[in-house]
Amino acid sequence: MMRLELDFRSGIPIYIQIVDRIKEMISNGHLKPGDQLPTVRALAQELRINFNTVARAYRILDESGIISTQQGRGTYILEIPPPEVTQAMRQTTIEALTERYLADVLRLGFSPEEVLAFIHRQLKSKSPLQKPF
Repeated sequence: MMRLELDFRSGIPIYIQIVDRIKEMISNGHLKPGDQLPTVRALAQELRINFNTVARAYRILDESGIISTQQGRGTYILEIPPPEVTQAMRQTTIEALTERYLADVLRLGFSPEEVLAFIHRQLKSKSPLQKPF
């Protein structure tokens, strides 16, 4: 079973969220080259979404060279991509995370100033050797 957390209220299409979560899981080492992903139908059933949504996400990942779907064998994470692809994946991941975070906090009524102040405090407390700004 693959633990994908989706936000059905975020405004970000579910298939994009699936792509982003799988990329995140690869970036942070939860998924490794050679790991098998659930079938489209199994993941759709687990997430309680239409299987076409999962199929679309898998197709995007396949076209990006991140996974490989082999008819009759399954879908697997490909070998670790070259550094430029990894950096692009990291950039995409932080963009998606930031968009989700901002959508949520702004929907909750926080002002941009409050958000920036909070981020500043958090960065300062998480990395005392680095100045966040």
